[in-house]
Amino acid sequence: MKNKLLMVVIFVVALVLLGVASGAFYTVAETEQVIITQFGKPIGQPITEAGLHFKMPFIQEVNSIDKRILEWDGQRTEMPTKDKLYISVDTFGRWRITQPLEYFRRLRDERSAQSRLEDILGSETRNAIAKHDLIEVIRTTKDREPTRDDSLDQIREVSSQIGVLRTIFKGRKKIEEEIRSAAKVKLAEFGIELLDVRFKRINYNPSVVEKIYERMISERQQIASRFRSEGEGEAAKILGTKERDLAGIASEAYKSEQQVRGEADARATEIYAAAYDQSPEARELYVFLQTMETYKTVLGSDTTLLFSTDSDLFRFLKDASGQRTVPAAATAPPP
Repeated sequence: MKNKLLMVVIFVVALVLLGVASGAFYTVAETEQVIITQFGKPIGQPITEAGLHFKMPFIQEVNSIDKRILEWDGQRTEMPTKDKLYISVDTFGRWRITQPLEYFRRLRDERSAQSRLEDILGSETRNAIAKHDLIEVIRTTKDREPTRDDSLDQIREVSSQIGVLRTIFKGRKKIEEEIRSAAKVKLAEFGIELLDVRFKRINYNPSVVEKIYERMISERQQIASRFRSEGEGEAAKILGTKERDLAGIASEAYKSEQQVRGEADARATEIYAAAYDQSPEARELYVFLQTMETYKTVLGSDTTLLFSTDSDLFRFLKDASGQRTVPAAATAPPP
């Protein structure tokens, strides 16, 4: 009976010693640093070396703090720029704990640190955006050249307004550096080192997006209208040149036609003259034929002509021989 009681006592003591030993030793990983607290208050210096360490069991507690680079992802917030345009800004940052003791005293855990980062970085972001125009926030460098359509250079009025960016003095990277520099000083009081702050996304407020689209459409329509105007001017110029060339060609053709026709008429007249000038009878035949051609031209079914009795044109209508007929009164001897 005594042996059994002794065995139980020894087993209980062993369990107690094992519990004490397990509570007295702890390990520190490569990615963490530890602060020992006694009754809730930190004691000693932070333990940053990895390995096995000793603490007072039961009364001291191990508080692990991450020493890797941590992420902060800010909430999307609407804020005005200097030129009174409301934009939605989404930011993110990277930070780490460099003074774990100060961090533990002021913030205790990462949740509180994230909340503090949200307050400080959000405030500094709003201040920076409010001090700069939208073009400064969007563009990254002041030496950037815009992409331009070479065809716009043909329209001077348009090319002088479109594709020309306003001069900037800082740009997005400089503004991000301003935010980081201002927030870094404030976060250092909490044992936090701010490594970087960036704009993840910048969007227009939905209430002004429609107006921006309308302005872009109007601008494109203006360019299209000017292109159409230039095209119509070129078309009119081409049509005018075509009409002028056609008129020139027709004039030259008419000139050549009249020249050929005149030469042909002259040659025909020469042939007629040579043919009909061989004898008096030939000349009379020529006169007769020409007179008949004239009759064919001037006489019609409803033509009325008034001739005198001694008209050359009337002589073949009166006498087929073409001889002039002298009135009887003129040939009778006087009484």
